[in-house]
Amino acid sequence: MNFIYPIICYLFLMLTNKIYAGVMHSHTNEVNKERETDGAYSPRDHSHYSDEGDHYTEFDHEAILGSHKEAEEFDHLSPEESKRRLAILLKKMDLDDDNQIGRNELKAWIIRSFKMLSEEEAKDRMEDADENNDGIVTWQEYLADTYGIDSSENTIDIGSENEHLIQDDKNMWKAADINNDGVLDANEWVSFSHPEEHPNMLPIILEQTLKDKDKDEDGAINFQEYIGTRGNDISKDDLIAEKAKFDDLLDKNKDGKLEGNEILSWIVPSNDEIAQEEVDHLFAHSDDNHDDILSFEEILDHHDTFVGSEATDYGDHLHNIHHFDDEL
Repeated sequence: MNFIYPIICYLFLMLTNKIYAGVMHSHTNEVNKERETDGAYSPRDHSHYSDEGDHYTEFDHEAILGSHKEAEEFDHLSPEESKRRLAILLKKMDLDDDNQIGRNELKAWIIRSFKMLSEEEAKDRMEDADENNDGIVTWQEYLADTYGIDSSENTIDIGSENEHLIQDDKNMWKAADINNDGVLDANEWVSFSHPEEHPNMLPIILEQTLKDKDKDEDGAINFQEYIGTRGNDISKDDLIAEKAKFDDLLDKNKDGKLEGNEILSWIVPSNDEIAQEEVDHLFAHSDDNHDDILSFEEILDHHDTFVGSEATDYGDHLHNIHHFDDEL
């Protein structure tokens, strides 16, 4: 008995470590419908830096590879293999075949990576929601998967606490359902899963934001409506900072309220701006001779910044490289 007990404890600890190792993994392919505290959609780079300013390289790797799964795989490659595969990618990234990557080339690549990340996230989420695996998602399947409402029930009681959320989702569903057949195919599902990235969904986002925030129903959002109940929970300094953000950044025409595109600029993150910031970040870390262009050698020397490796993920990306051929 004294011999068996330590073994049991050891096995338990090993199992616990494995569980936590899985939970703590950095790359995630969950569909990101998270919102910031002010109600805006979380930007693609929301996990690039911690609140304390710590830098997380996972975002950099995914911005280059265009896949959470492939970024994970790269994490387990040797530095030599990581460099070999990155060199193949660089040939695709180099649009003018000069063995260098300019800022515009890198930005175009990152924007396409963002698109591929959204498609991967939507595909994984669709596999969960598509109960009968017929390649489309019905409204009943979505309710069952998201809200736990049994799709086989004849009468669905959505419950008062979920009624508002479900109605918003229904309106978003109708906007994504381009052919009006009541179900969402793979392409429509991407729009539904990531509405902030699709122009045809922006009117619904604007409409829902006004419904939630525009308390006096004047078609605009003043500062009091913008700050809402958050104002009761933040410090005076934070309140002053929010007022400065509202006045100086969001209220473009300085009329004291947000309308139309001003609201969308607040609620919807700009992937173009995020991609430009990522270009600046990668250049700052890799442009060793400061000539404002990245040679293949510089990028490969800093491969851990771009794609990572076992020392610091990518496998199927080379098989999917035709996606970039089609886009570029």
